[in-house]
Amino acid sequence: QVQLVESGGVLVQAGGSLRLSCAASGRTFSSYDIGWFRQAPGKEREFVVVISWDGDYTYEADSVKGRFIISRDNTKNTVYLQMNRLKPEDTAVYYCAAANMGGWYRKTFQHQYEYWGQGTQVTVSS
Repeated sequence: QVQLVESGGVLVQAGGSLRLSCAASGRTFSSYDIGWFRQAPGKEREFVVVISWDGDYTYEADSVKGRFIISRDNTKNTVYLQMNRLKPEDTAVYYCAAANMGGWYRKTFQHQYEYWGQGTQVTVSS
């Protein structure tokens, strides 16, 4: 069992930066690939970025490529999402999720994830 808690969401101006955190409980945190998804008002939840259980591999959506960086510290049971050059279209509730490390790390579908956090709101003003 893994419990996830996101934090760091705030109101920020376009062009700014923000770092989200995803803190996990449970001794098996390092056995999970961790992904970030987001959901904007009136839209479907979409994949943002994923990091493999060991931190060696990452994969991001085209919409955030070159701007968002995911990292993890397994000693702290925490995953970070560094968001740079933010745009108004990045406004959304951001969720982190945990998927068992089995299989390819590029898990981009919601059903591939077993545990979800409650989300944190990111608002980017123009």
